[in-house]
Amino acid sequence: MAQSAIVLDLYSRRIVGWATSDRLKKDLAISALKRAIAIRRPSRRLLHHSDRGSEYCAYDYLAVLEENGVIASMSGKGNCYDNAMVETVFKTIKSELIWRTSFQSRARPNQLLAK
Repeated sequence: MAQSAIVLDLYSRRIVGWATSDRLKKDLAISALKRAIAIRRPSRRLLHHSDRGSEYCAYDYLAVLEENGVIASMSGKGNCYDNAMVETVFKTIKSELIWRTSFQSRARPNQLLAK
């Protein structure tokens, strides 16, 4: 099963960084974060909020945030409401695209996202 990571701009409600992989590891989250930084070129002191997943707590992930002057903020322990916006985006993608489509290969969803 393919895994995904996104970076969501809460102000514009746009996905500004994304990555997919066959495994959920820190490199997946780092790829999405680096894409968001390259696309948006955020000013220093931007607040980056995430849940407490191991990929977001990883030293390498936090190092990318620090290198770019981004402040890390994490949800409270066991607080599922802190990440509701991202969960809603994934639910929308699944219900409007994934569950309605039969893909011929794992590469095809990535090709569609790249457009």
